[in-house]
Amino acid sequence: VQLQASGGGLVQAGGSLRLSCAVSGRAFRNYAMGWFRQAAGHERDLVAGIGWSNEITYYEDFAKGRFTISRDDAKSTVYLYMNSLNPEDTAVYYCAARRGRWFGVNEDEYPYWGQGTLVTVSS
Repeated sequence: VQLQASGGGLVQAGGSLRLSCAVSGRAFRNYAMGWFRQAAGHERDLVAGIGWSNEITYYEDFAKGRFTISRDDAKSTVYLYMNSLNPEDTAVYYCAARRGRWFGVNEDEYPYWGQGTLVTVSS
């Protein structure tokens, strides 16, 4: 399974970005997905997870109400829509995949990872 993350960039505080993660190599519909982020000097943390359908989602507290995770099985792509961004959201964002219906909440539950995309939020 190969994952390719994209969509990061520089945005002003209060702005929005959409991250994409294209998945190839296996039947995308059989995989649950997660978005993680790692800020400089910090560990990699879960942002959001999504199961086999768009009805099965999870958000960390900092992401609730601002971020939305979704998947398009026809495009083998998972998205992370980020609104009301603030400088604390600055990090490298990674997408990850695991086979099965349910997402995981720990990074060691995901065997497949994308390369990361940098999000920088200026104040």
